[in-house]
Parts: sequence; C-alpha cells; structure tokens
Amino acid sequence: MFERLNTPEEAYNYQLGATLKMEQISLGILEKNAEEAQDPQVAQLFRHHHDETESHIRNVEEAFRLMGWQVDDSACPAMQALDKEGKMNAKKTDEAIVDSILLQSATEVEHHEIAVYENLIINAMAMGRDDVAKVLQRNIDDEQHTLQEVKEMQARVAAHTPKQPL
Repeated sequence: MFERLNTPEEAYNYQLGATLKMEQISLGILEKNAEEAQDPQVAQLFRHHHDETESHIRNVEEAFRLMGWQVDDSACPAMQALDKEGKMNAKKTDEAIVDSILLQSATEVEHHEIAVYENLIINAMAMGRDDVAKVLQRNIDDEQHTLQEVKEMQARVAAHTPKQPL
C-alpha cells in the first residue's frame, strides 16, 4: 500500500495492516498445531486460541474502521519467519516430543504478538486515539492470558516427556 511511510498515521496504518496479516498467519499456525498435537489438552489449547484469534482479527478490523481507513493487510515478515521456523522444527521432531516443540514455538509467537500490540497501543494513545487503544487492549489481554496458559502447558508436557540420555 505504501512505498514509503512519511507520517505517523501512514506508519500506524501500515503496522495495523501487518498486525492483521500477523493474526491471519497465526490462524494457520494454530490450525496446523492443533492437528499435529499428540496430547488432546495441547490440541484443545491451540483450538481455543484459534477461536480467540478470529476475534482478534475482528478487533484489528474495528481499529481500521475507527481510524476511518479501509481494512488492508501489510507484509509481516517476522510472523512468516516464526511460522517457517515452527514448521521446520516440527517436521524434524519425533512424535514423542512434538507437543513440547509446538508449545515452545507458541511461546515465541505469543511474545511477538504481545510486543506488536504494546507498540500499537502506545502509538494509538500518542495520537489521542484512546478508542483504538481500548479495542486493541482486548487483544493484548487475550495474548497475555494465552502466553500464561501456553507456559503452564509447556511445563506440564516437559515434566511428563520421557528423558533420553544424550
């Protein structure tokens, strides 16, 4: 959409679009993770976050509307890289430890998403757009809660994974 970002508003529009793309990529990751998970509780965690992510997309679209902009997505190379890394790691992982690898990847994704929303909220507030910040705060609240759930599940899975000598 933009060849060069010349104003804070253009930069924000671009970042909001990258956030939309981030959430769309996240949907695909969560679908794949739910299918690949061995533990039903791990699969359920990914399915639950998939449902939340659909609401995150609606919230980002609402932020576009509040700003008076057309909904548009932008490239999100960071999320594409996290997706690629996660797929590569899962592919070369034995089924016995795949849940642990999927959860480790999910932790990285959640941290990235939280950072993205923190930046969007800070900049919305700086532009005097408390309405946009409030909509995006719902997403960061979900992401922080999900990160905690992922970390707890990761600890449970790691504790029950059979250890092999190196």
